[in-house]
Amino acid sequence: MKLPATSSSKAPVKFRMPTADNLVPIRLDIETEGQRYKDAFTWNPSDPDSEVVVFAKRTVRDLKLPPQFITQIAQSIQTQLTEFRSYEGQDMYTAEKIVPIKLDLRVNHTLIKDHFLWDLNNYESDPEEFARTFCNDMGIEDPEVGPAVAFAIREQLYEIAIQSVASAREIKISKKGRRGAEHAISSKGGGNALDLMKLFRYNSSVVSRRSRTSDFWNHVLLHFFKPASARLRSWETDLI
Repeated sequence: MKLPATSSSKAPVKFRMPTADNLVPIRLDIETEGQRYKDAFTWNPSDPDSEVVVFAKRTVRDLKLPPQFITQIAQSIQTQLTEFRSYEGQDMYTAEKIVPIKLDLRVNHTLIKDHFLWDLNNYESDPEEFARTFCNDMGIEDPEVGPAVAFAIREQLYEIAIQSVASAREIKISKKGRRGAEHAISSKGGGNALDLMKLFRYNSSVVSRRSRTSDFWNHVLLHFFKPASARLRSWETDLI
Protein backbone atom coordinates (compact mmCIF):
# COMPACT_ATOMS: atom_id res chain seq x y z
CA MET A 1 0.00 0.00 0.00
CA LYS A 2 1.57 3.26 -1.13
CA LEU A 3 1.82 6.07 1.38
CA PRO A 4 1.85 9.75 0.36
CA ALA A 5 5.16 11.36 -0.57
CA THR A 6 7.43 12.21 2.33
CA SER A 7 8.99 15.46 3.45
CA SER A 8 11.77 15.98 5.97
CA SER A 9 13.34 18.67 8.06
CA LYS A 10 16.20 18.47 10.49
CA ALA A 11 14.84 21.30 12.61
CA PRO A 12 12.55 20.44 15.53
CA VAL A 13 8.83 21.06 15.16
CA LYS A 14 6.22 21.77 17.80
CA PHE A 15 4.42 18.77 19.22
CA ARG A 16 1.33 17.55 17.43
CA MET A 17 0.03 14.30 16.00
CA PRO A 18 1.90 13.52 12.75
CA THR A 19 -1.37 13.28 10.81
CA ALA A 20 -3.65 15.64 8.91
CA ASP A 21 -6.04 15.91 11.89
CA ASN A 22 -4.49 16.64 15.28
CA LEU A 23 -6.74 14.27 17.21
CA VAL A 24 -6.15 12.66 20.61
CA PRO A 25 -6.71 8.89 20.89
CA ILE A 26 -8.94 8.34 23.92
CA ARG A 27 -9.37 4.90 25.47
CA LEU A 28 -11.93 4.19 28.21
CA ASP A 29 -12.24 1.10 30.39
CA ILE A 30 -14.52 1.82 33.34
CA GLU A 31 -16.27 -0.61 35.65
CA THR A 32 -18.69 0.25 38.45
CA GLU A 33 -21.68 -1.41 40.12
CA GLY A 34 -21.06 -4.64 38.23
CA GLN A 35 -21.19 -2.97 34.81
CA ARG A 36 -18.28 -2.26 32.47
CA TYR A 37 -17.92 0.31 29.74
CA LYS A 38 -15.10 0.07 27.17
CA ASP A 39 -14.63 2.36 24.21
CA ALA A 40 -11.96 3.94 22.02
CA PHE A 41 -12.32 7.10 19.94
CA THR A 42 -10.53 10.31 18.98
CA TRP A 43 -11.04 13.79 20.40
CA ASN A 44 -10.16 17.24 19.12
CA PRO A 45 -8.00 18.89 21.84
CA SER A 46 -9.20 22.31 20.68
CA ASP A 47 -12.80 21.56 21.63
CA PRO A 48 -14.04 23.24 24.83
CA ASP A 49 -13.85 21.13 27.98
CA SER A 50 -17.58 21.57 28.51
CA GLU A 51 -18.09 19.11 25.63
CA VAL A 52 -16.54 16.36 27.77
CA VAL A 53 -19.42 16.38 30.26
CA VAL A 54 -21.99 16.61 27.47
CA PHE A 55 -20.45 13.56 25.83
CA ALA A 56 -20.38 11.63 29.13
CA LYS A 57 -24.05 12.36 29.82
CA ARG A 58 -25.11 11.41 26.30
CA THR A 59 -23.12 8.16 26.45
CA VAL A 60 -24.64 7.14 29.78
CA ARG A 61 -28.13 7.95 28.52
CA ASP A 62 -27.74 6.10 25.21
CA LEU A 63 -26.19 2.98 26.77
CA LYS A 64 -28.47 3.09 29.83
CA LEU A 65 -25.52 3.05 32.23
CA PRO A 66 -25.76 3.99 35.94
CA PRO A 67 -25.45 7.76 36.56
CA GLN A 68 -22.14 7.18 38.39
CA PHE A 69 -20.54 6.56 35.00
CA ILE A 70 -20.95 10.20 34.01
CA THR A 71 -18.30 11.48 36.40
CA GLN A 72 -15.87 8.63 35.70
CA ILE A 73 -16.16 8.94 31.93
CA ALA A 74 -15.69 12.71 32.08
CA GLN A 75 -12.70 12.45 34.42
CA SER A 76 -10.98 9.80 32.30
CA ILE A 77 -11.38 11.82 29.10
CA GLN A 78 -10.24 15.03 30.81
CA THR A 79 -7.14 13.35 32.25
CA GLN A 80 -6.07 12.08 28.84
CA LEU A 81 -6.72 15.47 27.23
CA THR A 82 -4.67 17.22 29.92
CA GLU A 83 -1.76 14.89 29.32
CA PHE A 84 -1.88 15.54 25.58
CA ARG A 85 -2.04 19.30 26.07
CA SER A 86 0.97 19.17 28.42
CA TYR A 87 3.14 18.36 25.39
CA GLU A 88 1.78 21.15 23.20
CA GLY A 89 4.35 23.85 22.47
CA GLN A 90 7.27 21.53 23.16
CA ASP A 91 9.82 20.62 20.50
CA MET A 92 9.96 17.18 18.93
CA TYR A 93 12.38 15.79 16.34
CA THR A 94 10.93 13.83 13.41
CA ALA A 95 13.63 14.49 10.78
CA GLU A 96 13.72 11.71 8.17
CA LYS A 97 11.95 9.39 10.59
CA ILE A 98 10.19 6.38 9.14
CA VAL A 99 8.66 4.25 11.89
CA PRO A 100 7.15 0.75 11.90
CA ILE A 101 3.46 0.38 12.74
CA LYS A 102 2.20 -3.01 13.89
CA LEU A 103 -1.40 -4.19 13.93
CA ASP A 104 -2.39 -7.06 16.20
CA LEU A 105 -6.05 -6.81 17.15
CA ARG A 106 -9.30 -8.74 17.05
CA VAL A 107 -12.57 -7.04 16.14
CA ASN A 108 -15.61 -9.27 16.53
CA HIS A 109 -14.71 -12.32 14.41
CA THR A 110 -11.88 -10.63 12.47
CA LEU A 111 -8.22 -11.01 13.46
CA ILE A 112 -5.84 -8.37 12.09
CA LYS A 113 -2.07 -8.95 12.02
CA ASP A 114 0.05 -6.71 9.82
CA HIS A 115 2.97 -4.27 9.88
CA PHE A 116 4.05 -1.39 7.63
CA LEU A 117 6.09 1.84 7.66
CA TRP A 118 4.80 5.34 8.45
CA ASP A 119 6.42 8.71 7.75
CA LEU A 120 6.29 11.00 10.79
CA ASN A 121 6.99 14.03 8.59
CA ASN A 122 3.90 13.49 6.48
CA TYR A 123 1.39 15.77 8.15
CA GLU A 124 -1.14 15.09 5.42
CA SER A 125 -1.47 11.40 6.30
CA ASP A 126 -4.91 10.12 7.26
CA PRO A 127 -5.13 6.93 9.38
CA GLU A 128 -8.88 6.66 8.72
CA GLU A 129 -8.40 6.76 4.94
CA PHE A 130 -5.54 4.28 5.25
CA ALA A 131 -7.78 1.95 7.28
CA ARG A 132 -10.57 2.14 4.69
CA THR A 133 -8.15 1.25 1.89
CA PHE A 134 -6.67 -1.51 4.02
CA CYS A 135 -10.09 -3.10 4.61
CA ASN A 136 -10.99 -2.84 0.92
CA ASP A 137 -7.72 -4.48 -0.11
CA MET A 138 -8.21 -7.29 2.44
CA GLY A 139 -11.89 -7.78 1.59
CA ILE A 140 -13.00 -7.00 5.16
CA GLU A 141 -16.67 -6.06 5.33
CA ASP A 142 -17.17 -5.60 9.08
CA PRO A 143 -17.73 -1.82 9.51
CA GLU A 144 -16.12 -1.86 12.97
CA VAL A 145 -12.72 -3.04 11.72
CA GLY A 146 -11.76 0.16 9.87
CA PRO A 147 -12.18 2.49 12.89
CA ALA A 148 -10.31 0.00 15.10
CA VAL A 149 -7.38 -0.11 12.67
CA ALA A 150 -7.26 3.70 12.42
CA PHE A 151 -7.35 4.04 16.20
CA ALA A 152 -4.51 1.51 16.62
CA ILE A 153 -2.40 3.55 14.20
CA ARG A 154 -3.16 6.80 16.01
CA GLU A 155 -2.30 5.30 19.40
CA GLN A 156 1.11 4.19 18.18
CA LEU A 157 1.81 7.52 16.48
CA TYR A 158 0.91 9.30 19.72
CA GLU A 159 3.39 7.21 21.71
CA ILE A 160 6.10 7.83 19.11
CA ALA A 161 5.39 11.58 19.19
CA ILE A 162 5.78 11.58 22.99
CA GLN A 163 9.10 9.77 22.64
CA SER A 164 10.19 12.37 20.08
CA VAL A 165 9.50 15.12 22.62
CA ALA A 166 11.62 13.31 25.20
CA SER A 167 14.43 12.90 22.65
CA ALA A 168 14.33 16.60 21.75
CA ARG A 169 14.49 17.47 25.47
CA GLU A 170 17.51 15.22 25.99
CA ILE A 171 19.29 16.70 22.98
CA LYS A 172 18.67 20.23 24.30
CA ILE A 173 20.00 19.32 27.76
CA SER A 174 23.03 17.62 26.20
CA LYS A 175 23.83 20.70 24.12
CA LYS A 176 23.54 22.96 27.17
CA GLY A 177 25.81 20.61 29.10
CA ARG A 178 28.48 20.71 26.40
CA ARG A 179 28.33 24.51 26.17
CA GLY A 180 28.60 24.75 29.95
CA ALA A 181 31.60 22.41 30.02
CA GLU A 182 33.35 24.37 27.25
CA HIS A 183 32.72 27.62 29.13
CA ALA A 184 34.04 26.10 32.36
CA ILE A 185 37.20 24.84 30.66
CA SER A 186 37.76 28.23 29.03
CA SER A 187 37.25 29.99 32.35
CA LYS A 188 39.55 27.57 34.17
CA GLY A 189 42.28 28.10 31.57
CA GLY A 190 42.06 31.87 31.84
CA GLY A 191 42.00 31.70 35.61
CA ASN A 192 45.14 29.56 35.78
CA ALA A 193 47.01 31.94 33.50
CA LEU A 194 45.99 34.88 35.67
CA ASP A 195 46.95 33.01 38.87
CA LEU A 196 50.36 32.23 37.37
CA MET A 197 50.99 35.90 36.64
CA LYS A 198 49.91 36.87 40.14
CA LEU A 199 52.17 34.21 41.65
CA PHE A 200 55.14 35.46 39.66
CA ARG A 201 54.55 39.09 40.65
CA TYR A 202 54.00 38.34 44.33
CA ASN A 203 56.69 35.77 44.95
CA SER A 204 59.40 37.49 42.90
CA SER A 205 59.43 40.46 45.25
CA VAL A 206 59.52 38.23 48.31
CA VAL A 207 62.22 35.98 46.91
CA SER A 208 64.48 38.86 45.93
CA ARG A 209 64.39 40.22 49.46
CA ARG A 210 64.94 36.85 51.10
CA SER A 211 67.48 35.51 48.58
CA ARG A 212 65.43 32.34 48.01
CA THR A 213 65.32 32.45 44.22
CA SER A 214 66.18 28.80 43.69
CA ASP A 215 63.55 27.61 46.17
CA PHE A 216 60.94 29.74 44.46
CA TRP A 217 61.63 28.41 40.96
CA ASN A 218 61.61 24.85 42.25
CA HIS A 219 58.16 25.50 43.71
CA VAL A 220 56.87 26.96 40.43
CA LEU A 221 58.19 24.09 38.36
CA LEU A 222 56.74 21.47 40.68
CA HIS A 223 53.33 23.20 40.82
CA PHE A 224 52.76 24.10 37.18
CA PHE A 225 54.67 21.38 35.39
CA LYS A 226 53.40 18.35 37.31
CA PRO A 227 52.86 15.11 35.30
CA ALA A 228 50.01 15.09 32.80
CA SER A 229 48.08 12.47 34.78
CA ALA A 230 48.17 14.64 37.89
CA ARG A 231 46.94 17.67 35.96
CA LEU A 232 44.12 15.60 34.47
CA ARG A 233 42.97 14.47 37.90
CA SER A 234 43.07 18.07 39.06
CA TRP A 235 40.85 19.16 36.11
CA GLU A 236 38.40 16.35 36.78
CA THR A 237 38.13 17.39 40.41
CA ASP A 238 37.51 21.01 39.45
CA LEU A 239 34.85 20.13 36.87
CA ILE A 240 33.03 17.78 39.23
